[in-house]
Amino acid sequence: MSETRRIQLLSPRLANQIAAGEVVERPASVIKELLENCLDAGARRIDVDVEQGGIKLLRVRDDGGGIPADDLPLALARHATSKIRELDDLEAVSSLGFRGEALASISSVSRLTLTSRTADAGQAWQVETEGRDMEARVQPAAHPVGTTVEVRDLFFNTPARRKFLRTEKTEFEHLQEVIRRLALARFDVAFHLRHNGKSVLALHEASDAQTRARRVAAVCGPAFLEQALPVEIERNGLRLWGWVGLPTFSRSQADLQYFYVNGRMVRDKLVAHAVRQAYRDVLYNGRHPTFVLFLELDPATVDVNVHPTKHEVRFRDSRTIHDFLYGTLHRALGEVRPEDQLAAPAAVAPMVRPMGLDAGEFGPQAEMSLAATVLERPADVPAWRPANGGGYAPRGVQPVPAAELQGAYREYFAPLPAAEVAPLPESSGDIPPLGYALAQLKGVYILAENALGLVLVDMHAAHERITYERLKTAMASEGLRGQPLLVPESLAVSQREADCAEEHHAWFQRLGFELQRLGPESLAIRQIPVLLKQAQAGQLVRDVLADLLEYGSSDRIQAHLNELLATMACHGAVRANRRLTVPEMNALLRDMEHTERSGQCNHGRPTWTQLGMDDLDKLFLRGR
Repeated sequence: MSETRRIQLLSPRLANQIAAGEVVERPASVIKELLENCLDAGARRIDVDVEQGGIKLLRVRDDGGGIPADDLPLALARHATSKIRELDDLEAVSSLGFRGEALASISSVSRLTLTSRTADAGQAWQVETEGRDMEARVQPAAHPVGTTVEVRDLFFNTPARRKFLRTEKTEFEHLQEVIRRLALARFDVAFHLRHNGKSVLALHEASDAQTRARRVAAVCGPAFLEQALPVEIERNGLRLWGWVGLPTFSRSQADLQYFYVNGRMVRDKLVAHAVRQAYRDVLYNGRHPTFVLFLELDPATVDVNVHPTKHEVRFRDSRTIHDFLYGTLHRALGEVRPEDQLAAPAAVAPMVRPMGLDAGEFGPQAEMSLAATVLERPADVPAWRPANGGGYAPRGVQPVPAAELQGAYREYFAPLPAAEVAPLPESSGDIPPLGYALAQLKGVYILAENALGLVLVDMHAAHERITYERLKTAMASEGLRGQPLLVPESLAVSQREADCAEEHHAWFQRLGFELQRLGPESLAIRQIPVLLKQAQAGQLVRDVLADLLEYGSSDRIQAHLNELLATMACHGAVRANRRLTVPEMNALLRDMEHTERSGQCNHGRPTWTQLGMDDLDKLFLRGR
């Protein structure tokens, strides 16, 4: 038998190196900790100097409050911090970091020098440590008010860790991304980055909407800002603001997604789920949305210490957060009209979203009742009216006849009437966003002229979206007819799932399901929606209950129904090679202008594009 090994305390050096494994993965994770400390110290300017991707040198200098000389050795001790005093402070932490502040961990795997001076100190002081002995040496130094941290030779004493680092280019890209994230979180702070002596990033303080937009363009690229929709809404102690990219500005990777909770960048599965739901109807398969969003709420209602790197958070009322995010983004995307896409970039034309029901402040479970409110608008309200200064502005969606749902489908599949919309007066100030039809190309595209130049419309894709939205509205107004099962389907579930089914009984009923609890861990499906009679009801209910337990809401039933409606809309839309008259084409353009999400078909592909006069001039080299 092997010898029993006695329990003993680890040496401070080894304990710190183990702790370093939690927060020090690569130069980028070091820079994250150092920058967060700068921001917590009240810095208004941060300069970062990097050599060899941060492996040889990381120097971070700030103009914050500084550290008193007596506190310098403590700054490098484990579990020493100025940011919390008692448990209540931990539960409502509003600073970015506090792990003592990871400086102990960083100094255990590098050669670290910390120089600092407070405003009331006659001179600066410096403390140095090396990973080998961890003995702090304090001495006077020359330094302005603020702090400089130098980290040299990262992982010099832990070669096993060092060999896992990537190339200098890769490590620097990771490091640069950390600075971008923090630069978006703190518009009031200037950030300057140099690599191997060369200036890479120079972001000045952004104090107003225009300079903030310039910073977003510098970090995310000008194309994002030109294709982004500004969002700002506040309700019940929650505030969401920022920019969401139009569905047509999607990415093949989730690499342009910045979400902040109280100024802290997070990657949270609840947030990701809410955003994914909001884009569900408009994003091409396999593509990822783009956004820079800021959520502000009471710090006591969110736990930021559930993960060592603080990338994940835990909300006290996750369902409310989820529904608030989903509802706000869902409505913001739904309200995009052609004139929004043709307008100036988001930074120059800020839009304040409406409040209440029109802002979509409900979760996916209320999507049907939300859409039903469209029917309550007066029938005599015109879809378009001339806006001040020319152009057209939306005035709501025309009401859908409240017919029995199946009958309503046939109505929407009818051919476009030739006299549906009379041509509008062709004065320059009253040209609608998508203009007037000129001709039809190959029975597929509509060519139209608007104030900016030429508009090309995929007529099948556009009519498909119009039909789909009308079907959804009709379904929302009529509800879903249920079909009783001749033999109820028994379902073995957990007690939590059975409780959840009981709690959401009314919602299931609204969607055409009738669930009955047979026992502590048993359900019976007695009725399913007529439209889903081919679906595997048992598996669908299980999946929905799993979502409800994890996120507090589910859109699986709605997603199944929408897939069915999308298929029906596809079959009902005008087919390629069908010749349309000019009035029919104009009718389609007018419908697009007041239909939600008309910029994309049901599969997320664009339905129209604009070629301005500048674009056409470039094609023909005019003016050169």
